[in-house]
Amino acid sequence: MKKIVLASNNKGKVREIGQMLTDFDAQVLPQSEFNIIEVEETGLTFVENAILKARYAAQHSGLPAIADDSGLEVDALNGAPGIYSARFAGKDATDEQNLQKLLAELQDIPQDERTARFQCLMVYMRHAADPTPLICQGTWEGRITFEPQGEKGFGYDPVFFVPDKNCTSAQLPADVKNQLSHRAKALNALVNQLSAHSPE
Repeated sequence: MKKIVLASNNKGKVREIGQMLTDFDAQVLPQSEFNIIEVEETGLTFVENAILKARYAAQHSGLPAIADDSGLEVDALNGAPGIYSARFAGKDATDEQNLQKLLAELQDIPQDERTARFQCLMVYMRHAADPTPLICQGTWEGRITFEPQGEKGFGYDPVFFVPDKNCTSAQLPADVKNQLSHRAKALNALVNQLSAHSPE
């Protein structure tokens, strides 16, 4: 079985990606198992940050690496929080602090103007010097609620309303979310590419 390092210490993300890769003949290990610290995200786009993280994890583990950079784009905020989603309320902000800042910034915005989407850019690098990493994107459309609803998920899930399901992402069972989410779409595309390329 192939070993792949996941360039994240986010427990929610590690669990989600691990669940979605159960059918793929690979063991996904979080970078924390190699004592790899989070690399500084100095990129200005999701894809730049994902490549930075994958390269760093591959370099320090000696294994192929998967990394993603994902975040929430809110139209009324010109795409913010975007690449700063995890640190919207400050460098060491909690999920709750980020979520409350978002709701505060949108407090005067009516429901039909609260459109938003989760974006995920996922990268697979065969090794740290891989000149042609596989890059996949997934998008999940929705809108921002006026208050948090639901206990599942993490991050902005409690305020991300999914119109087809008439509930927030945090109210969806994990298996349903793992079929619909931006990360699921990017990861499915990546698994398809991995199968097609059969990288060594």
